[in-house]
Amino acid sequence: MLQNDSACCWKMGEIEGTYRILQTPGSRLGAQKTSGVSTLEPGQNLLTAMASSPAKAHERDLPIKIKMLDNTVEVLDIESKCYGQTLLTEVYKHLNLIESDYFGIEFQNIQSYWIWLEPMKPVIKQVRRPKTTMLRLAVKFFPPDPGQLQEEYTRYLFALQIKRDLAEERLTCSDNTAALLVSHLLQSEIGDFDESEDREHLKTNQYLPNQEKLEGKILEFHRKHVGQTPAESDFQVLEIARKLEMYGIRFHLASDREGTKINLAVSHMGVLVFQGNTKINTFNWSKVRKLSFKRKRFLIKLHPEGPYQDTLEFLLGSRDECKNFWKICVEYHTFFRLFDQPKPKAKAVFFTRGSSFRYSGRTQKQLVDYIKDSGMKRTPYERRHSKVRASTRTSNTGVPKQSVPFTEGLRTPGSPASTAAPFHSVHSLASPASIPPMFAEPSPSSLDPRAPYTRNPDKTTAAPVEEAGRKLMQQPGSPVLQGLPVDHAQLSSMVLKSPLGVTAAFQVNLNAGAQGSSPLLSPVLSDAGGARTEEDDEMKRKRCPTDKAYFIAKEILATERTYLKDLEVITVWFRSAVIKENAMPEGLMTLLFSNIDPIYEFHRGFLKEIEQRLSLWEGRSNAHMKGDYQRIGDVMLRNMRTLKEFTSYLQKHDEVLTELEKATKRLKKLETVYKEFELQKVCYLPLNTFLLKPIQRLMHYKLILGRLCKHYTAEHRDFADCRNALKEVTEMTSQLQHSLIRLENFQKLTELQHDLIGIDNLTAPGREFIREGCLYKLTKKGLQQRMFFLFSDMLLYTSKGVTGTNQFKIHGHLSLHGMLVEESENEWSVPHCFTIYSAQKTIVVAASTRLEMGKWMEDLNVAIEMAKKSTEKSEMLLENSVCNRSNKLPPRYLLGQAQRPNTITHVCWYRNQSLSLSDYLCMIQNQLSGYLLRKFKNSNGWQKLWVVFTNFCLFFYKTHQDDYPLASLPLLGYTVSCPVEADAIQKDYVFKLQFKSHVYFFRAESKYTFERWMEVIKRATSSPARSSLLLPKEKDTHTD
Repeated sequence: MLQNDSACCWKMGEIEGTYRILQTPGSRLGAQKTSGVSTLEPGQNLLTAMASSPAKAHERDLPIKIKMLDNTVEVLDIESKCYGQTLLTEVYKHLNLIESDYFGIEFQNIQSYWIWLEPMKPVIKQVRRPKTTMLRLAVKFFPPDPGQLQEEYTRYLFALQIKRDLAEERLTCSDNTAALLVSHLLQSEIGDFDESEDREHLKTNQYLPNQEKLEGKILEFHRKHVGQTPAESDFQVLEIARKLEMYGIRFHLASDREGTKINLAVSHMGVLVFQGNTKINTFNWSKVRKLSFKRKRFLIKLHPEGPYQDTLEFLLGSRDECKNFWKICVEYHTFFRLFDQPKPKAKAVFFTRGSSFRYSGRTQKQLVDYIKDSGMKRTPYERRHSKVRASTRTSNTGVPKQSVPFTEGLRTPGSPASTAAPFHSVHSLASPASIPPMFAEPSPSSLDPRAPYTRNPDKTTAAPVEEAGRKLMQQPGSPVLQGLPVDHAQLSSMVLKSPLGVTAAFQVNLNAGAQGSSPLLSPVLSDAGGARTEEDDEMKRKRCPTDKAYFIAKEILATERTYLKDLEVITVWFRSAVIKENAMPEGLMTLLFSNIDPIYEFHRGFLKEIEQRLSLWEGRSNAHMKGDYQRIGDVMLRNMRTLKEFTSYLQKHDEVLTELEKATKRLKKLETVYKEFELQKVCYLPLNTFLLKPIQRLMHYKLILGRLCKHYTAEHRDFADCRNALKEVTEMTSQLQHSLIRLENFQKLTELQHDLIGIDNLTAPGREFIREGCLYKLTKKGLQQRMFFLFSDMLLYTSKGVTGTNQFKIHGHLSLHGMLVEESENEWSVPHCFTIYSAQKTIVVAASTRLEMGKWMEDLNVAIEMAKKSTEKSEMLLENSVCNRSNKLPPRYLLGQAQRPNTITHVCWYRNQSLSLSDYLCMIQNQLSGYLLRKFKNSNGWQKLWVVFTNFCLFFYKTHQDDYPLASLPLLGYTVSCPVEADAIQKDYVFKLQFKSHVYFFRAESKYTFERWMEVIKRATSSPARSSLLLPKEKDTHTD
């Protein structure tokens, strides 16, 4: 998968070092083919090369001082001309370290930059003054999931690295998270909480620069870790740290082509770009074709997307810094992406071209396999700072062979502490009672479907959420799962005394620590331990009803649970935020919450009724006549009739949305609270999207009841109730259909207002959104990628830079009046090409496929015809909207993990897709929730997750009770299908999602559920031809 593309360094001005990554996008551990280049001679391996290196037998010893991760200093005597590998081997041997390839030795050069010791070079040629220089052991490769670390001792050393990074301010995080990390380190080092001993220990040990200020929080968290063993504390440290933005990040100062100061870094995913401590871009290995450097310039050549090619250039401080960063990138790519160690390459006889540097150790896959297959003996190791001095080192005993997400079976979201760790010391000095089970079992209360649905907006969510081992939506085209933000605005405990405050139904629990164990229903399956067997699933399946009507009723329950959680984003969480800051005028508070509170209260009761009916249907009660309860129509009819009384509230949502947008523009304080709230994990969609949910939910009821009526025969006892309920909800939807289209249009315009730089008043009355998507514009430099936005009065084209605010900068705007569009593929010899003639200018653009070209041309022609019929008002609208000023509003979504994920607009940009308003309206009808088993392409086990499909994206939760998603997966560009024989999936009801080489498998519980997931994903991901939804204004009052 890798090949050296050594370029000339002996000719002035040539590239000095290159590293070509062949077209293997998405290759991960377990890839089938590998190739690579090493500087070893043919037939040699690393150890034989070291043994055969020239060295005098009686060479004078050289004392080397090395600081270990526990801050002890060891002096090792080595031969003066020995290679770096010899020193590394001595250190690993001294520590009895088995998983040694994750570690390295670093030292500071003359410019005080930390440099990794290279195994294939003599030490004295790397370290300027080896006798006086202090080298130090450090973690070199940070795996995305420390669950891949098989040894307890390795996890202990990783925890010490986290401790060092905290002290050196490399691992930046919120005060709450920092205090939580230190509390676990305290538990590991001095044991259970004792206030006097804790304070004394903190006086003599500096964990954080601002430790004194956080001492109270540290002690508060430490108090909750009673009974936790040192090994469990190490695990918790890694569990928290791995989800932080700065986990394993080492900055390299650089600037982009515009001279903007940035920081470059490298991780298992690829090359990262930061501005300050905020990640603004990620170049995934799957997108990178070649890395090279030329003097101080670091070059990233990306794989072409359609006809578009791009080479990114960054300027570092010096040639040495640039080469050092290039070497680190080479090593990271090889370690995490290759299946086998790179093969040796014969040395050139006459000329050497470019840098010959290559990674020469084991890959992560080789290391994991080695530990798994070697059956290492357990050996004791010493925790120098811990009261529990000795611990038994476990190799791969009891550790899952696959990458197990750390938070699986640990705790409910937001809980700052948990002792239910999947890894534990087998022969710990702690009592057996303190050792947690391999997987946490759900508590009975957590499985009760009638449990209260209250959220906790004020609880401290110090521990950031799990990234599910894979990240998503954070970089160009990456379909892997993205973790959600860590550091967010913490809402303090308070009593809401306002007349518009939270009523009894909205009261929240402020004691985060009082939460029980995770309500996870089914943890990850692994080779080492089976928390759930297939037989258990089959038994459960046999006990449940198999009628299709039951699964339709179950779909109503699942989607109702998600809907209620969405309402709570407004009624509980947003309410708490605006009351705390006193940011919303009383009139707007009354308008907003007086309209949505009654709807929320109604659905709380409705959900309880559905849960009780499903419980009776499944036979989980003592009902004498179970058959009387195997229906849902009567519950639906009763509640649809009640819901009709709330139509007047729903009709006011148009006014609510408009007034809220006006107020955020007018009131700076409300604007700040609004934007900060959208950055919180619980607000997983744009905030105003949640205000559209009540009307959208009516559409869902109509579709589901229609499905029930179609399933039943006319003689079925439930048919009449279902038909009458359908009639009731159809009356409501016919009244609100036009409101829904207007609201969807307004919501989209509002979202784009924040995403576009250079336009004002995008939400002006009369403007309608039609389509957005990626096209390639013909310029002097060739075809350049541009993001186009088509409205009812204008066409905008924009671009998105590598750095900055992650917004789209407008390059041009074209009025639709007098515009002409025609196909010009033959004229320009560019596939899928068409020309746009306008009064201002003429542009030539190309689509990625002929289907995309057809959609754009159809929508443009429809919009042009509509513009002809409109008045001169739209011309004034255009002049007043597009301006040269820079949009100073901070973006709501940045690529960095510390911020919200990208919007669907960004996904269109990276996946080369387009969406129309009709696609968004179609998405409303294709939303689904429920439990699914998920499996990655190269994993062995299935993980049970609560999955919500909305807004063209899958959101993953542990259970339906969680307040925010663990991760997300945007599905634009994905295909959904059944597994083929080569996938080796021997299960029923499995569907396959694939984008390029990224593959995920999901397993449903029944044939009906399987077909529903396939149906909604297909409809949402395959954008249909545009159906005309832009209704003429004069017909608004007559339609329906």
